[in-house]
Amino acid sequence: MRVPVKAGRLGMRCAHVGLRVYWRVARPTVVGVKCVVTNDGDVLLVRHTYGSRAWDFPGGTVRRRELPLDAARREMHEELGRRIDDWQELGALNMHTYHHRDNLHLFRAGIGDREIDIDLIELAEAVWFAPDGLPPDVGPYVGRILARVRLASEA
Repeated sequence: MRVPVKAGRLGMRCAHVGLRVYWRVARPTVVGVKCVVTNDGDVLLVRHTYGSRAWDFPGGTVRRRELPLDAARREMHEELGRRIDDWQELGALNMHTYHHRDNLHLFRAGIGDREIDIDLIELAEAVWFAPDGLPPDVGPYVGRILARVRLASEA
């Protein structure tokens, strides 16, 4: 049985508020992935239904005993409805947000078409952008991640 979209989104928002309280108290290190999905030079950015509504790369948290690459594959299947196996590692990025440390593993993959089936509970929208035509309201990681993509492309 599928959860209705409105109820699922409310659940995601409540869970995110709970996580923010936990992060403020415990100040943990959160291990996650951010995935740069490209098609014909454009990059896919998403808006989540919880937390900041800024445009960001899709991704998520690495589960216990899960490899970051496996988390990238799982998250793209969950969020975008795509199985993507051919990932290029771009290293890690460490930042502080919401009173916790983020240890983000970065990955890039090109796909041959733009067909995605987003999870409407987790994502409000997903749009393809030219790297030099990004919207003004991007998340805190986007610029740094795109710099990694450019470096990897030059290598």
